[in-house]
Amino acid sequence: MNPTRRRLIAAGAGILAAPASFTSSSAQGSFPSKPIRIVVPYPAGGQTDGIARSFGDFLSRKLGQPVVVDNRGGAGGTIGVTEVKRAAPDGYTILCTISSSLIQNRITVKDLPYDPEKDFTYLTMTTSIGGPVVAAEKTGATNLEQFIAYARKVDKLNWGAYGPGSTPHVLIETMAKQYGLKVEVVQYRGEAAMFADVTAQVLDGASGSPAAAAPVIASGKGRIIAVVGDRLPAYPDVPTMTEQGAVGGSYETRAFAAFAVPAATPKDIAKKLSDTLIEAGTDEKVKQLLANYLIVGPLSFEATNARFKRDTEVMMAVLKEIGLKPE
Repeated sequence: MNPTRRRLIAAGAGILAAPASFTSSSAQGSFPSKPIRIVVPYPAGGQTDGIARSFGDFLSRKLGQPVVVDNRGGAGGTIGVTEVKRAAPDGYTILCTISSSLIQNRITVKDLPYDPEKDFTYLTMTTSIGGPVVAAEKTGATNLEQFIAYARKVDKLNWGAYGPGSTPHVLIETMAKQYGLKVEVVQYRGEAAMFADVTAQVLDGASGSPAAAAPVIASGKGRIIAVVGDRLPAYPDVPTMTEQGAVGGSYETRAFAAFAVPAATPKDIAKKLSDTLIEAGTDEKVKQLLANYLIVGPLSFEATNARFKRDTEVMMAVLKEIGLKPE
């Protein structure tokens, strides 16, 4: 599962996150004057990549400069995030990544080469409504109780995740602790390959975004047995994990995709990028993408940072509770 690297000239942007407010730091009236790069720490074709490309297209149209979406997958997002940390803080390199690379990696990656709280300014984010939990057709399960019964019959449950400490990884470790399951977590570099192996019946199950899971569910090769977060409009009769008796703080969190720039980026440049990314939420093409992915946003600068702080506190507590450690 080698990561693919695809580049798409589409848009331009950047943003800031850290302190409480934006203030002008220098005259940057000519920004941007050259192409902007959005680094996605996961392979092309996944939901995070789709978000980056859609927002990037709007940025390009609004700011009049092309944007290159650069997929730098691997190491649970660490490679791409580290590259943005080391990039010049000039607004021409933007990070678009998910919660696991910014929160879970603090527990699961030894000697993490970046500090999520100090090295970046978070400009805006999108958040999911909820995520499907999918059991492979071979399990015969149509709900959580049946899936647990299947898991207890096999020697070991093969479960997919897209990085140590990622949402599906935390979910199955939490389930294993509550229900006494033996689990083998198979790590992938992105959702597309993970759900392909659910379709092929290589895995017993996985969880992820609604958009990535939809094809395997539609094919019948995977069955949605529960939802993390709120019930999904596309599957209104499928109860949440909590409604089916599962216990754990992670079942109530929502995955997010955040845009960020290196912390030292001039505040006026960061504000321009932040404002433009947030404005993208009014664009019809972006609105359609958000609807298709069942995600909401983009959130304001203030709401983004409040959400990041809250989710960090909740998820760090969960990770420590289930005993995850660096691999």
